[in-house]
Amino acid sequence: MANYSRGTSTNIIVGAAALFVADTTLDAASLTAFESAKSFKDTLTNDADYTNVGYTMNGLELQFQPDFGEVQVDQILDVAKLYKQGMQVSLATAFAEATLENLLLALAYKDSKLTGTKATSGGRVLDLSAGDIGECPVERGLVAVGPGTGDCVNSTTIERVYTAYRALSIENVTVSAKRDEASMFAVNFRLLPEDVSGSYGKIVDRTFVPAS
Repeated sequence: MANYSRGTSTNIIVGAAALFVADTTLDAASLTAFESAKSFKDTLTNDADYTNVGYTMNGLELQFQPDFGEVQVDQILDVAKLYKQGMQVSLATAFAEATLENLLLALAYKDSKLTGTKATSGGRVLDLSAGDIGECPVERGLVAVGPGTGDCVNSTTIERVYTAYRALSIENVTVSAKRDEASMFAVNFRLLPEDVSGSYGKIVDRTFVPAS
């Protein structure tokens, strides 16, 4: 017979995640494979298809918002049955590095809207286009890699990987230049299910063993 335990402190996870944005949407088949001897952060850093947004503010927040319908009957005052009729999933964060590359991601613009280089007289230019009628919104994949355990002994080799296959920035993005506040881009991504499996993505807890 098992003895009563108040809880397991190593299951209390604290810490921010590194956020990467893919150039295209993802699915289970196209997601970059894990390497047994390497953190997934290092794997994605060396993959040209992913961009690390750098510093973030207030971490990331995944929100699952189910929508239920109700069936009411005459014999009881409360509803007799609930049925699921909808679902929304979103991911919110704030890009603390106010680069034009991050602004492009926050605005869900195409890569072609960003041209030039800082080294030239014309500079790096982000075209703030209103878009055209019928223009398709830009969807990208998101991957965040954060701590997977509260056990300090194993914290450097256990990680939690959050993957969103289709993400679209849908809310207002504010660009500011203030004397007493850092410029950053708060962004809320609406996640959509991919076509084959209907999955929004996945969360993986994994352990890697660095090569000695």
